Amino acid sequence: MTSNPPTAQQDVLPSEHPGDLDRHDPEREIAARAVAFRNWGRWGEDDRLGTLNHIDDAKRVAAAGLVRTGRTISLSMAFDMSGPQKGWRRRTNPVHTMLDTGTDAERGQGFPHGLGGADDVIAMPLQCATQWDGLGHIFDHGFAWNGRRAGDVVTSEGDLVTGIEHAASVIVSRGVLLDLGRHLRPETGELEDGYAISVADLERCIQAQGASSAVGRGDIVLVRTGQFGRARREGWGDYAGGPAPGLSLTTAGWLHRTEIAAIATDTWGFEVRPNEFDVPAFQPLHQVVIPNLGLTIGEMWNLEELGTACAESGRFDFLLAAPPLPITGAVGSPVNPVAVL
Repeated sequence: MTSNPPTAQQDVLPSEHPGDLDRHDPEREIAARAVAFRNWGRWGEDDRLGTLNHIDDAKRVAAAGLVRTGRTISLSMAFDMSGPQKGWRRRTNPVHTMLDTGTDAERGQGFPHGLGGADDVIAMPLQCATQWDGLGHIFDHGFAWNGRRAGDVVTSEGDLVTGIEHAASVIVSRGVLLDLGRHLRPETGELEDGYAISVADLERCIQAQGASSAVGRGDIVLVRTGQFGRARREGWGDYAGGPAPGLSLTTAGWLHRTEIAAIATDTWGFEVRPNEFDVPAFQPLHQVVIPNLGLTIGEMWNLEELGTACAESGRFDFLLAAPPLPITGAVGSPVNPVAVL
């Protein structure tokens, strides 16, 4: 039997101060934010995009106008067997296998007039490296985005309703880098594992970076903590599923009222880890923002080169193209995001 989602009315919005969380009651803290910031029905009963609806043609035209130098920066990590995955929930690093090689060509592959060729194949979980979490990735008490029953959305055949293929032409917009690593830790540029980024942190970072980092409707926000750069320098360690800096559960209201289209971080799990409770809790901010807000989340983005470029130029917004692969029925997708400066 699927339980009903919380529906209690909110007289007062949940606190945006991490210190106010009841660290012994994740169920209540999650439910308060799920109810307060739920977007179900906002774009109609048949909606498949959630907050990606905030991106429109005018937004993309304005984003294209941000291009000044034409410099392009890939925000993806390498898709290879040297990645961070260690097998949690059967997530492995990409396995790349050659089907035909130059050696085969030298020895003859059966083609006429000396033609030779190479072919290859890759096997990988869709969320093992730089990726988007789709709207069918996380459920809240058995309910998926827009109030649908989880079992009616995702079956053994895949996500039948909000599959990632519906976003394939959508995710091109104004990108905004919020470099919390540099802002909060200017001496190192890296937040320590377990640091919970608050609304106050986000707003002070925007103020410090200046007008080009103002966040608004239809933007794709990128949060650099510096953890990716540290892991790449020192070794992956427990990057995949271990302690990490990240957004506090108390940022849910900010994510809602800014009307951003999507958000991505340079960490494995987007939100702070360990989570902010003294009793068992797992990815509570995911549980609020994906099935309730309809927010698309990106993880494991390489924001190091972009962070340096933005710091040097003093500009923190850019054209961002980050379409997922149109994999029918997928609940997530690898992505090679490209920032155009």
